Amino acid sequence: MKENTTKNVNVFLLGLAFLLLFTAFQTMGNIQSVILEGAKLNETDTGEPNDAFVDGFTGDGFTSLAILYAVSAVCNWFAPSIMVVMGMKFTLFAGALMYTFFIATFFYLNNYLLYFGSAIIGLGAALIWTAQGAFLTVNSDSVTMSRNSGIFWAMLQCSLLIGNTFAFFQFKGKDIIDVDTRLVTVGVLLAVAILGTITFILLLPTPWVTETPGAEADSPLVALKKSFSLFLTKEMVILLPYFFYMGIQLSFWSGVYGPSLAFCKAAFDDPKSLAGLHGILAGAGEISSGLIFGIFGKVTNKVGRFPVVILGTVLQFTSFILMIFNIPNDAPFGDTDSLAIMVPSNKGVALFCSFMLGFGDACYNTQTMSLLGGVYPDRAGPAFAIFKFVQCVAAAVGFLYSNHLELYYQIAISLALGLIGTATFSMIDIRTRRNQANYEVQPELKPELEAKKSIELNVN
Repeated sequence: MKENTTKNVNVFLLGLAFLLLFTAFQTMGNIQSVILEGAKLNETDTGEPNDAFVDGFTGDGFTSLAILYAVSAVCNWFAPSIMVVMGMKFTLFAGALMYTFFIATFFYLNNYLLYFGSAIIGLGAALIWTAQGAFLTVNSDSVTMSRNSGIFWAMLQCSLLIGNTFAFFQFKGKDIIDVDTRLVTVGVLLAVAILGTITFILLLPTPWVTETPGAEADSPLVALKKSFSLFLTKEMVILLPYFFYMGIQLSFWSGVYGPSLAFCKAAFDDPKSLAGLHGILAGAGEISSGLIFGIFGKVTNKVGRFPVVILGTVLQFTSFILMIFNIPNDAPFGDTDSLAIMVPSNKGVALFCSFMLGFGDACYNTQTMSLLGGVYPDRAGPAFAIFKFVQCVAAAVGFLYSNHLELYYQIAISLALGLIGTATFSMIDIRTRRNQANYEVQPELKPELEAKKSIELNVN
């Protein structure tokens, strides 16, 4: 099989594996707070016994996700070293097994098991996302990186449509998620996760990687050293606020906004079904954005990545402002009879916000993958590990305060960080494009600039 064909097949298989695995995980992340809240109530709204009640269970969905991202943040420093030992393919497979274990913990609700599973998937997330960035990079080049990032992201986010459509019909018309509904939902999601895990085994070998100049195999210690060295470079330090905002908005759209809609008992009819609908509309936004910027990847190569990021920020900020008027301020705290500023609340506006959140998130992620893969092709593992480290720290912080801060305060934090993050990304993208232009106009400068970058990284 020709090298280009192998690369295209690998990008497709990588996208398919993530589609299946994250159909399970992203759906569970979106609905787990709704499921867990139902397990704490010993009777329904009508006073009847609740068969979903688990005596002694106090597990919290937001705390579970906070543990997940906190553990992932720490493990991201060691993920490149583990990838050196295991290889990209089996690092992806091992990470997927840990995601599958987390889904399985929802068969038996137990405080310790829930939080242990959250820690395990934290390690899995560090492994799978570090290896994903490296694998996508070695199967792309400077011309195809934007296209492949968009295609991968669109395939991945199809998981939101599939999983949340299933969850919507499962939860439709239910005030509390009963035992049978929980077991069927978890069983189906677990089966899909297993299929995704198996798909990673089908990834094709990449023999050209060892022949790439400057891509010699590193020891685990050197890989860790590279991660720390890269973290301290000027470009990475400037990008930190942008990565942090991505983590905050990840926690908000994937784990806070959907349950908040489901908790609005007085503002919406059949609110529990809105958690699934939120996932569907967010997924539609993710897929639309991924396809658009995958198909028109050559255009972003010419005009730059920062206009796409600015577009994502405008859309997300618009959704935040609409939420202030449309969603009760105490919605993140559980079932509420409060009303929003705008009465009655509009379900269409709420779901349009979901679409804009998803579209904006894809704008950020596709351009981040393109930037890191293009700027650090020989250090993709450490670069993506640093990105995921900062993003996971921020997501953990976001989930921790989501139980304590009212909705409007959470939105204010997102608005402030979004402005700073968009500015820093734009700065680095413009600088990177200027350097690339200098290479093309004065190619004799390239060895000098590359030598300077090597000294700054201090990896020798």
